[in-house]
Amino acid sequence: MSEVHGLIGPNSRNAWRVDGGVVTLARPHRAPHPVTVEALPQSVTTDLAATALIVVDMQNDFCSPDGWLASIGVDVTPARAPIPVIADLLPLLRAADVPVIWLNWGNRPDRANLPPGVLHVYDPDGTGGGIGAPLPGGRVLEQGSPSAAIVEGLEPADGDLHVAKYRMSGFQDTELDSVLRNLRVDTLLFAGVNADQCVLATLMDAANLGYDILLLEDAVATTSPAYCMDATLYNVRQCFGFTLTSHALQEALK
Repeated sequence: MSEVHGLIGPNSRNAWRVDGGVVTLARPHRAPHPVTVEALPQSVTTDLAATALIVVDMQNDFCSPDGWLASIGVDVTPARAPIPVIADLLPLLRAADVPVIWLNWGNRPDRANLPPGVLHVYDPDGTGGGIGAPLPGGRVLEQGSPSAAIVEGLEPADGDLHVAKYRMSGFQDTELDSVLRNLRVDTLLFAGVNADQCVLATLMDAANLGYDILLLEDAVATTSPAYCMDATLYNVRQCFGFTLTSHALQEALK
């Protein structure tokens, strides 16, 4: 048998090295990249070499004026506010080698993994107008359809990662935790919508799994009443991690 030389792993951050008959389990060394950021309730120093950005549900059905929420009378103007903020941050984070993960609601066409409780949230009267309902741009929140695509104004890059979710939390019934473990990250930056619903549910599960939590205040938004955002910021600072602005992060990245 010929000798094998190379790397075995899902990415360069988490790989074994094979040299002939010897397998080296020590992962590639990543030099720390600490930055100190103004945040609440305290300023934090985070290691960008062990940080990832999770962008939650910035997709047409939630954020586009031609999407599903807008079609049922929801004012999606607040949900669009994070678009330019996230767009400005992405190049800086990618330049710092921070992985970007797009966490979009994207259902199976047959909805076979969705229990009644999840379907009821979007179809409370049982008329079939929620998840999977037909729209001109495709079925509501269906994976692979224009409805579930990333909203115009945000552009994924070739090196970004995409994870589909099917609940308020992006960890339930998905591979998100496995992807993050393979990236060998400890700290998660959160952006997206809705801050008090899918962002918060995902963030809480992340905190419970042991990840460090940084919520980007101006890169999240909600179509809920203002007190829901107030409560979200309070609870993140009180119970789960820290909040900061995109401006503070940009200053730290400089």
